[in-house]
Amino acid sequence: VQKAKLAEQAERYEDMADFMKAVVEYGDELSNEERNLLSVAYKNVVGSQRSAWRVISSIEHKTEEGDDKAQLVNEYREKVEKELNSVCKNVLALLDKYLIKRSTDPESKVFYLKMKGDYFRYLAEVATGDDRKKTIDSAQEAYQEAMDISKKEMQPTNPIRLGLALNFSVFHYEIANAPDQAISLAKTTFDEAMGDLHTLSEDSYKDSTLIMQLLRDNLTLWTAECAGED
Repeated sequence: VQKAKLAEQAERYEDMADFMKAVVEYGDELSNEERNLLSVAYKNVVGSQRSAWRVISSIEHKTEEGDDKAQLVNEYREKVEKELNSVCKNVLALLDKYLIKRSTDPESKVFYLKMKGDYFRYLAEVATGDDRKKTIDSAQEAYQEAMDISKKEMQPTNPIRLGLALNFSVFHYEIANAPDQAISLAKTTFDEAMGDLHTLSEDSYKDSTLIMQLLRDNLTLWTAECAGED
């Protein structure tokens, strides 16, 4: 864990992910701090791959098919895609084999199921055909299970519950092509949290209000985009 913190300070996120993977495989249920270190490590690794994939895909769309450059761009996109798939599958294996099974409290379970939904969502971003459909279904299932637990066990202002609703609504909008569901979930989540602000502890005030702001920003954007399409 100390090595992982050091790697984070040095911004060597792949090392950080490897160290945290070893912590997970070593044994016990992770503490909140360890859980966050694991999440930050993989989020940064996969984040740079997702961003590279988007840039290369956009170049690929602009390249004429017969162009000499087209094959080069295509091969490079496939290389990045392969790396991204490999990282996502590593995370999903850790979640299924260790983390979800070991989680004893609802908050951990929701955290890991949300993470499972997120990494299937990242796979869906680059998948095509049947593969895409399978990853979308798997993401939906993980997010939904997490939502069911969070509604039963957590306050509407809990930052983990809010973060889950934020990502699930993004999944509805960007991946599952269900803008109405995305808007409805974001709005309900925001309204319920607003009505429950008095329950916020000082520890989570900053995190919760930041996520609420993101929900509101998405709502504004999505509502405008949907109105523009009508």
